[in-house]
Amino acid sequence: MTDRVDFYVLKSSTAKQRWTFACRLTEKAYLRDLRVVLWSDSRADADAIDELLWTFNERSFVPHQLHRHGESDAAPVQLTADLDPIEAADLLVNLSGRLPGGLERFARIAEIVDADDERRRLGRERFKAYRELKLPLETHQLDDTADA
Repeated sequence: MTDRVDFYVLKSSTAKQRWTFACRLTEKAYLRDLRVVLWSDSRADADAIDELLWTFNERSFVPHQLHRHGESDAAPVQLTADLDPIEAADLLVNLSGRLPGGLERFARIAEIVDADDERRRLGRERFKAYRELKLPLETHQLDDTADA
């Protein structure tokens, strides 16, 4: 069951800022030996985040892979645009505009919401849905240079 949902609200409205924050958050979770799933809106977004995980910090290494049906989930960090085949993870980093199904698979959920009007609206809808499910919620207002 999901223990907590954290909303990280960024002042920026650029995808790269949102993705870079997700990389820092993922690195922090990886260093704590947590299994992480980064869920994006599209395969193209997952590919861009895959590339960014290699370059966002020249001193870090976050072992990760793009999740493919039927392949081993050996890497501690999985990137996907399709959450259905994912079995479980310690942390789901939601970069999509959708509410994840099968919440019981994830111990924690990190929702990253930027200043884009549509993303804020969708984030509010997810916040309400989590609240209706009686999940513990935390909100973190961040500036563009915030660390995870």
